[in-house]
Amino acid sequence: MSEERLAEQPVARTPKPKWLRVKLPTGKEFLKVREIVSEHGLHTICQSGNCPNMGECWGAGTATFMILGNVCTRSCGFCAVSTGRPEEVDIAEPFNVAQSIRLMKVKHAVITSVDRDDLADGGSEIWAATVRAVRKHSPGTTMETLIPDFQGKWDNLQRIIDVAPEIVSHNLETVRRLTREVRIQARYDRSLELLKRLKDAGLKTKSGLMLGLGETEEEVLETMDDLASVGVDILTLGQYLQPTREHLPVLEFITPETFARYEQTGLSKGFRFVESGPLVRSSYHAEKHLF
Repeated sequence: MSEERLAEQPVARTPKPKWLRVKLPTGKEFLKVREIVSEHGLHTICQSGNCPNMGECWGAGTATFMILGNVCTRSCGFCAVSTGRPEEVDIAEPFNVAQSIRLMKVKHAVITSVDRDDLADGGSEIWAATVRAVRKHSPGTTMETLIPDFQGKWDNLQRIIDVAPEIVSHNLETVRRLTREVRIQARYDRSLELLKRLKDAGLKTKSGLMLGLGETEEEVLETMDDLASVGVDILTLGQYLQPTREHLPVLEFITPETFARYEQTGLSKGFRFVESGPLVRSSYHAEKHLF
């Protein structure tokens, strides 16, 4: 599949296949968490991103929070987060996130952020402060941090290493050939280097790919090998879905059977966990990855 075709915008979106239909979230635990979120005006990516797995995750005591604002300094072709000039850093944010986690009684928190290339520290000081605040105010909660690449400024990455979250995640998102189109300001090898540095520091690492952007099966397997070579423990594979007509189009809907085959292949390559399916997202079954 050519990169020129990847950039084309179709006249109409391809209809979603039946395996991408999502059931409305239900269950006692989900309803309890939703009530707390509504009562206290709390914010989660689960809601704002309309995640298809929200009911399952909330029912399992897992939720995802985004820090450092909601405006990103990067303009990735797949992401619905607004691009522009972010607001000033909120120094109260670490405490506020920790309080949300405490009120929601979250057992395992996934924390992510926009890219803050406008900041000298890349937002790493707020990242570290948030991990420390959660440990102080909700000591029973474990954490996965889904971090940016900090532009390869490894002093900033060291702040994450120093607070040692239970799992540190950084998504490669796509195969090498498509990186320039999909993750415009990112670099494939820089992301691999980041994951290697985390693993060399003794942390549990995780990465994920979106499929359906025009990658070949051979490229997916090569990417798995690249991630395995830097010691990544946990791999997630999910279907890319186009957020708006201005974003990259879906070129292929990957079948559940193909996702199942990728899961077995990933396990054979040495990953400790592989979550692979059309509706899998970075935080899917995150609480089960605490080995």
